[in-house]
Amino acid sequence: MTAQNLPRTLTVAVAGGTGTVGSRVVDALRAAGHRPYVLTRGSGVDLVTGSGLDAALDGVDAVIDAANVTTMSARTATRFFTAATGHLVRAAQRAGVRHVVLVSIVGIDRMPHDYYAGKLAQERVVADSPVPWTIVRATQFHEFAAQLFARAAAGPLHLAPRARVQPIAAAEVGAALAELAAGPALDGTLELAGPREERLDDMIQRYARRIGHRGPVPSVSLPGAQMRGMRAGFALPGPDARRGVQTFDEWLDRVPAARERR
Repeated sequence: MTAQNLPRTLTVAVAGGTGTVGSRVVDALRAAGHRPYVLTRGSGVDLVTGSGLDAALDGVDAVIDAANVTTMSARTATRFFTAATGHLVRAAQRAGVRHVVLVSIVGIDRMPHDYYAGKLAQERVVADSPVPWTIVRATQFHEFAAQLFARAAAGPLHLAPRARVQPIAAAEVGAALAELAAGPALDGTLELAGPREERLDDMIQRYARRIGHRGPVPSVSLPGAQMRGMRAGFALPGPDARRGVQTFDEWLDRVPAARERR
């Protein structure tokens, strides 16, 4: 390999770089020899107001937007994502960034409700930007089972919502985002999904057994258009989706069992 053909080391800014997928993006960038720069308030950046972004993106080659907000409100989600991502892509344009990559969710165009309405609005901000872009729609992560087990709880009772999902490892999503950011922009959308379909309630119940939970974890059909859509399979990927390799069972095997937690 000649010097001219050696891979270039890139500087990649990561919004949401401490989250479930963002932290995996940072790891994957470092493993590939690139320089990740995590955009946080601690580093002087406020995505919601745009403060500090121009200085942070100076000399940056690509941006990966994995920032998130915890809400079920369509209004709150839309306000956050349009403000934060709007400031991010405008600062990227001023800095001459060559590629913005956004992580989104499979099926949000079929279920434009609640939190998903905000993500759909965020996608429009990126697609309307003059900066070359790629939107990566991923299915739910394997970690989603643990998150719902913790959130949908009332004392010893944990609810297991029914839904059809095709979960993927967050680490595989992070690696894909890092790889895509280092390449040319698609100016389009691609899907990432796990290797096989699962039942969400079964995932939560198996996770509960794995960690030694002995209380009830009943399967329930939650109300709302989003959950109805997920039960109908609207969150499943299309036939052209890029597939991960780690199954939920393989992920679960790595979760410390009850006896290992003592």
